[in-house]
Amino acid sequence: MRYIGLVLFLFSLHTIAQNPHLEAFEPLVNKTWKAHGKWSNGSEFIQEISFEYDLQKNIVVTHSKGFIDHSQTKYGNRNHGIRTWGNASNTIKFWEFDVFGGVTEGTVVIENKNFIYTYKYGDTIITDMWEYIDENTYRFVVGVFDGEKWQAIYLDTHFRLVSSGDKE
Repeated sequence: MRYIGLVLFLFSLHTIAQNPHLEAFEPLVNKTWKAHGKWSNGSEFIQEISFEYDLQKNIVVTHSKGFIDHSQTKYGNRNHGIRTWGNASNTIKFWEFDVFGGVTEGTVVIENKNFIYTYKYGDTIITDMWEYIDENTYRFVVGVFDGEKWQAIYLDTHFRLVSSGDKE
């Protein structure tokens, strides 16, 4: 009987350690997604992004490949990101650290199976939306979104699943 109590206690600690607010990322985690498209100014967009959990599933870490020079001639590791639950703000927060020394910081709202990232870029509030199409495809839109409709769209493409693994 003593062992059953110990097992239940340890199981409850494990369950508490996992952040339930990040469970929505499960369809993206341990997978690599790739998108190819054109920005509204005509420049090319190519990105490959992998998601994984870390710190007992209390953060989601991303690794992105893309253009690593302003002339868009070199492709490589471009961004590393973190998504986590902010207890004080009661929101999912994210940070993206890029190869140019920049940091983008904002929030993530999850509606149904869609991921809506909001952040300030210069003087503009930008939205990146991962809109669920099916388990292998998300429509990816970057622009100005007022919560109901797009006021401006800078990029409209799709992320498609390119590989899946079971590492944890």
